[in-house]
Amino acid sequence: MLKRLFVLFLLTPLATLGQSIDPSFYKELQYRSIGPFRASRTVGAVGVPTQPNVFYMGVNNGGVWKTDDYGRTWNPIFDSAPTGSVGDIAVSPTSPNIIYVGTGEGLHRPDLGVGDGMFKSTDGGKTWLQIGLTDVQQVGRVIVHPTNPEVVIVAALGHPYGANETRGVFRTKDGGKTWEKVLYINHNTGAIQVEFDPTNPQIIFADMWEHLDGPWENASFSGPNSGLYKSTDGGNLE
Repeated sequence: MLKRLFVLFLLTPLATLGQSIDPSFYKELQYRSIGPFRASRTVGAVGVPTQPNVFYMGVNNGGVWKTDDYGRTWNPIFDSAPTGSVGDIAVSPTSPNIIYVGTGEGLHRPDLGVGDGMFKSTDGGKTWLQIGLTDVQQVGRVIVHPTNPEVVIVAALGHPYGANETRGVFRTKDGGKTWEKVLYINHNTGAIQVEFDPTNPQIIFADMWEHLDGPWENASFSGPNSGLYKSTDGGNLE
């Protein structure tokens, strides 16, 4: 009898692999804060699909933090950088030790922090190298090509308080050695978001924002060039 029960116990998990999970098993689960509790507001966080225990969080005015134990503990890994204002962080899907950080929080608001360009790590955040775009001041989004870690697209808002030319969408094809401006509208219009089509990285969508903050709070300019733009050739200039 014991032998029969033991065999039944072993076979039961195999029989239930193809079955859906009863929602009653997880309906009581709730979101909870897992830190880091000494950071700040953030719009930039990313996980590593091949390493489910690893997450990075870029904080608007608190640097970059990393956990390798599912969020139980967090460690600051960006303290050696000349700025603590982070707009976004991206990890290469195929080379997860390659991390790109866009500094400058990427938001136009009454109180904000500007950054010092793009940074790159090739060792999972142990060391960092500044790789350009030092005058964009605010980065709204960073994305890495799904199969080529050398191709990176950056949405740059530019200077928050004045018209300037470092606005728009920038691309590197050599891991940050060189950059090209692939979408530019005018000196008042920056890019706040950019995304690959999940089925085709040659298709890129960019969200442009024509906007300037005033030197006083809650006063700003917004123009008509804001909107969604699309490239079907990987962002190449015409």
